[in-house]
This record gives sequence, C-alpha cells and structure tokens, in this order.
Amino acid sequence: MERKPPHRDLRSYRHRTERNLFLGFVLILLLVGGGLILWRYGWGGWIGGMACLLTLLGLAGLLWLLLTWAGRWAERDDA
Repeated sequence: MERKPPHRDLRSYRHRTERNLFLGFVLILLLVGGGLILWRYGWGGWIGGMACLLTLLGLAGLLWLLLTWAGRWAERDDA
C-alpha cells in the first residue's frame, strides 16, 4: 500500500512567507533604523527620520500591492 504525501498548500505558504518577510522588514527598519537615528541625532532627528522611514515603508507597501495585483492578474483564467 502506497502512502500519499501530506497535502501542501503552496499558495498559503507563499502568502504567509511574504507577510512574515514584510513584517520583519518593517520591524528592523523602524526599530534598528529609528534607534540609530535617535542615538545619533536626538529627538528632532528621530522625528524627521521617522517621516522618511514611514515614507519608504509606504512605497514598499505600494510596490508589494502592485506586485501582488500583477501576480493575480497573470494567474487568472480567461477560459
């Protein structure tokens, strides 16, 4: 009797992996980047740095949305 390998939902795995990588990017960017700015330039620099970091985060989010949309558009069935 043959044993079947367990079912693998690769789309769900990809979705979780992309989400975790994006959240890790955000945490490292805000914690490490913000901490270094605060340490080197003080609170005034931190406020300006956070504005720039959040702008970068917004652009990364837009890029992610664009790539997600393009992937779904490319995978759709027109049949």
